Amino acid sequence: MRLAVVDDHKMLLGALTEWIRGAATDIDLVIAATTWPELLSHPQFPVDVVLLDLDLKDNIPISLKISTLKTTGVKTVLMSTYSEPTVVREALAAGALGYLVKTEEADMIVEAIRAAHKGESYISEELDLALTAGGRGDTPRLSAQERRVMALYGAGEPVKAVAFQLGISEETAKSYLKRIREKYRVAGFDVGTKVALRKRAIQDGILLQTD
Repeated sequence: MRLAVVDDHKMLLGALTEWIRGAATDIDLVIAATTWPELLSHPQFPVDVVLLDLDLKDNIPISLKISTLKTTGVKTVLMSTYSEPTVVREALAAGALGYLVKTEEADMIVEAIRAAHKGESYISEELDLALTAGGRGDTPRLSAQERRVMALYGAGEPVKAVAFQLGISEETAKSYLKRIREKYRVAGFDVGTKVALRKRAIQDGILLQTD
């Protein structure tokens, strides 16, 4: 299948392009563009599937972009830093076949592209949970390790100590915290500060209140 990737962050675009080319022999990445006009004017356009950044900061509605691609027979998979259920629903309603959050595992990108090529919709399990739960006001589902990280960090341990106690690197511990905060944000809870995260951990039974 022939693929185009559109993202205005050149470093991310370069890394994504290299990764896809090395990870999937059935995908021929023929366009790597940083703007919407660059995609449409490229000699290799139209393609089979476009992996499109939701927010290219060009003030062109995403619904218009998706409908334009549909009229040329191109299937769309969106990627974004946003994962609010309303945004996901709007994108899918506009005709996008896939929706990926940029914090997802890289393997999911290939899965989503292949699904779109077959005409099938694809969203990650995390986003699917958020959508089926009604989006907001429901406690997110955390993995066992995420709960351990949240409990230790919420109890007052610094990230370095959390990492040491769980036998993981400091970067991995930070990655877990980022995912925890993202899951709560999707569910409608702000745990951006350590105090807010501790309060949420107590409310959700992840951390016992000791004071």
